[in-house]
Amino acid sequence: MSLMCNNHKNMTTTRVLSVPSAKAPFEKTTIERRELRPDDVLIDIKFSGICHSDIHSAFDEWGGGIFPMVPGHEIAGFVVAVGSDVTKFAIGDRVGVGCFVDSCGECEYCLSGEEQYCTKGVINTYNGLDYDGNPTHGGYSQKIVVTEGFVIRIPDGLDMDVASPLLCAGITTFSPLKHWNAGPGKKVAIVGMGGLGHVAIQFAHAMGAEVTVLSRSMNKKEEALGFGADDYFATSDPATFTELVGRFDLILNTVSANLNVDQYLSLLRVDGTLVNVGAPAEPDQYKVFSLIMGRRSIAGSLVGGIRETQEMLDFAAEHGIVPMIEVIRADQVDEAYERILRSDVRYRFVIDISTL
Repeated sequence: MSLMCNNHKNMTTTRVLSVPSAKAPFEKTTIERRELRPDDVLIDIKFSGICHSDIHSAFDEWGGGIFPMVPGHEIAGFVVAVGSDVTKFAIGDRVGVGCFVDSCGECEYCLSGEEQYCTKGVINTYNGLDYDGNPTHGGYSQKIVVTEGFVIRIPDGLDMDVASPLLCAGITTFSPLKHWNAGPGKKVAIVGMGGLGHVAIQFAHAMGAEVTVLSRSMNKKEEALGFGADDYFATSDPATFTELVGRFDLILNTVSANLNVDQYLSLLRVDGTLVNVGAPAEPDQYKVFSLIMGRRSIAGSLVGGIRETQEMLDFAAEHGIVPMIEVIRADQVDEAYERILRSDVRYRFVIDISTL
């Protein structure tokens, strides 16, 4: 089986891991990447991180899945060819690709560097349709073609394997921490000590905030403190929610499960904000009085724009922020998905694409 798009001239054939239908096992197959346009970059992928949203998409838990599907939006590799008009990158450059690969470039959000909120609709790295109507395929692949404006430079201070998860997990947490002014004098709680949470702790600590981790059990306390947390509480203990009432300026919720929203809102100070970056499949519920009584807010955040993603990688390199990863072979992805669902990973899987 080969996954094709409409223009077959001078395309690049590449091996991929594809899921043929929702919840089906992965298959090794080939696709054709588009002919290099003048502003395109061809990337030889070395590592591709596994994000929980890959599982949501491959299982079609959010609906609208486009199959066959090649997941992956945490991509790190080398430039191997450039179009005639490319000025930002040269062959041999270390680069990354995150959650999206195109936008209109003309709306107010694109012009302000927040392409993720493009009013025409940002083009997702996978499980999307480009502006020509062709399905997009992601990083579980040997090669990818991307417009140069959506390629990120990986700083020399970051190894490629640990850089790849930062293209989603990193920017997903860095952007809201920056937007809601995590820094000196601010008390920030991170809900969840997983793939997103362990990176969020490092960013919040490096920004100068006082960081508390709220996790289901005490099992990961020592690791959390090692990542820079100042405090750690188990949410399975009812006393936690009594002790922490009114403490935090910002709570960053990184988990993909539904929470008792009212409980977490009670932990906020007046004008505090609960920001969701995890995306459970089922709706949340809360009482409006939980907001009214403290002028509190519930918010969400969707990764970050290209400029901010570059800023995040540079910040990570400067402050020594790296995800804790487990590098796996291409034939271990199905097993990795099962382990993620059991929370059996410290803390991010990364596929070694050379094994594909």
